[in-house]
Amino acid sequence: MVNEALTNTGRGLPFRPEEKDMNQHAAMRSPRGGMYYEDFEVGRLYQHTLRRTVTQMDNMLFSNMTLNPQPLHIDREFSKESSWGQPLMNSLFTLGLMVGIQVSDMTVGTTIANLGMTDVNFPHPLFEGDTVHCTTEVLSKRESKSRPGAGIVDLHIRTYNQHDKLVAECKRQAFMIMRPASK
Repeated sequence: MVNEALTNTGRGLPFRPEEKDMNQHAAMRSPRGGMYYEDFEVGRLYQHTLRRTVTQMDNMLFSNMTLNPQPLHIDREFSKESSWGQPLMNSLFTLGLMVGIQVSDMTVGTTIANLGMTDVNFPHPLFEGDTVHCTTEVLSKRESKSRPGAGIVDLHIRTYNQHDKLVAECKRQAFMIMRPASK
């Protein structure tokens, strides 16, 4: 796992030893905590500090709320007979969790719209009791051609379990606001 961007604020910001004022980044963020379009650096990897242990309750509630009766998620006895030997976390729960971690750390209050997700993969199973942590890499960005004061940012979100095994990844395209003009 690339570890170039350790955080110094608990908000997914890259650690830069030359920064003396740790509040400098807080001033750059929106009042709700999200980053503005200008703050995304192409090529930068953000390591999110928020971690989450997934539970049987998460699996049961999400699967039932979404009317997904797949026994691999909700039936322990059935799952014992599967090749996994235990229940798998619902993959859409995993996707939602990883995007939620990224949003809460980087884009809360500054996203105009989620334009889509592509290349969604689950290369290793996630099980009840696993603890996830995430990274986000900024792949590209461009100013909007149709909306002044906005831009499009392409992100690659990766989620790992407690053994640093990649359990999920996706590319997310976010429509972001630019920093408001100073008064």
